[in-house]
Amino acid sequence: MMSIEEKLVQTLAEMGLTISTAESCTGGMVASAIVDIAGASQVYNEGFITYSNEAKMKYLNVSEETLEKHGAVSEEVVREMAIGCRTATLSDLAVVTSGVAGPGGGTLEKPVGLVYLACAYKDIVESRSFKFDGDRTHIRKQATKEAIEMVMDLLENQ
Repeated sequence: MMSIEEKLVQTLAEMGLTISTAESCTGGMVASAIVDIAGASQVYNEGFITYSNEAKMKYLNVSEETLEKHGAVSEEVVREMAIGCRTATLSDLAVVTSGVAGPGGGTLEKPVGLVYLACAYKDIVESRSFKFDGDRTHIRKQATKEAIEMVMDLLENQ
């Protein structure tokens, strides 16, 4: 049976599309999951690990105002990250992550396990939020899986 990552690479290749990533809490895990698949070089352009707010602003054109008003772990920021990633890389799609992987750093408003994902494709920017349980590694793995599934959902509904 084909993995979701294999299906993603195959679908992108069949559609003639390219993808790029911008990751905060997953730190490159989404990019790694994609490039682990043979044939990924046909569809994967490039990726950013924008862990700091400065990197989000510098590489993805996230506004300082949005970061100050909503915080890095927010729907508003991941939406700007997705648009900025797609624009910077000239890819057809961009998928991005930002969250609180823990064990520290959580607050009442933004607890450990809170993750926002966004995908930009054509004129569509879709975002989702999740509250994952588990340790840091498990949260990051769940976010990676959901990011890839989000891209597949978007492609399948086109």
